[in-house]
Amino acid sequence: MARHRFLEVPGSACLELTAGVVHLRPEDAMVEAMLRGWRAQQISRGLREDSVAAREQSIRRFLAFTNDYPWQWTAAHVDEWSATMVTERHLAPSTVRLYQSILRLFTEFLTDSRYGWAAACEEAFGTFPAAICHEWNTVTHLNQFEGRPESRAFTRDELQRFFDYADDQVDRAVQAGRKGALAAYRDATLFKVVYGWGLRRTEAAKLDLVDWARNPRAAQFGRFGSLSVRYGKAKRGQPPRRRTVLSVMGWAVEALDDYVEHVRPRFGLPDHPALWVTERGGRINPAEINARFVTYREALRLPSVLTPHSLRHSYVTHLTEDGIDRRFIQVQVGHECDSSTAIYTHVSDDFMNSALRSALAPAFTAGPDVLEGR
Repeated sequence: MARHRFLEVPGSACLELTAGVVHLRPEDAMVEAMLRGWRAQQISRGLREDSVAAREQSIRRFLAFTNDYPWQWTAAHVDEWSATMVTERHLAPSTVRLYQSILRLFTEFLTDSRYGWAAACEEAFGTFPAAICHEWNTVTHLNQFEGRPESRAFTRDELQRFFDYADDQVDRAVQAGRKGALAAYRDATLFKVVYGWGLRRTEAAKLDLVDWARNPRAAQFGRFGSLSVRYGKAKRGQPPRRRTVLSVMGWAVEALDDYVEHVRPRFGLPDHPALWVTERGGRINPAEINARFVTYREALRLPSVLTPHSLRHSYVTHLTEDGIDRRFIQVQVGHECDSSTAIYTHVSDDFMNSALRSALAPAFTAGPDVLEGR
């Protein structure tokens, strides 16, 4: 009795397999039952539907690649699959590791005795699934940062040129009497907000007007004293993480206030919740942000390594150079670990020289006895 209850956990074979039913293709029926069970097990752990669906698609792709069933998979299959992802598809190490991790999770689910899939396979086919992802055939996460090493923040001069050019596009559209002035003003303000609050591109695209609030400790910023980011980067399979970002750049608040007060109403969408609306009555999407950014970057002939995410890097870097507390910056950008914030910091040579002078100053101002160690 106790054993029966132990096996009846979400995703277990006893719940997904119907006793006494004969299938025309029992192998295919077993695979579908396994996938249903894995879905139930993940849902019971609170994972999001879209994450579960994406994982299932990855397993189906692996099934198609091997042309074998899970109880026939071996470590050699993983070797061949990984080699294909690296040499033919040229995927980044982090992407390869993600797919390998999904496969490992699925095979660990199948081999866990609590779910009964190994016993069900052995009874039906005389063999059972095995763990196939090991240390020697999967990508190890050795570095905290696996992005492109050339990625960097804007210099202050580059940033000023970028914002000036974005503002100029508004003036040009107005003077030419053509459409696009409102969109250009919106985009110029959007880029300033991305930098001014250290946002990711998707976080900025999903902002609503109601996400802004007053901060009693910064009354000078009015209704834009703090920002509630509701669609922060999620951990794998989890819902978006929320955070509150306090306003620190007065000029960015002024630009945002002017947009909300005088420009956004001219789109004619008073009931739309989005901060960044389009002339067609929708919400701007991340791809549109990226496209406009690339257009401006290429017009200015700035390095191609600069992306919308570089604005977020610049936020961390410039606040660091301005002497803002590191812990405050970490909370602002939503990093759990200080090491993540350190990756985003690309301080200038001037800052490093100033820091060096500050570090050496006590020694140079000390008396001879201190310098000689007496």
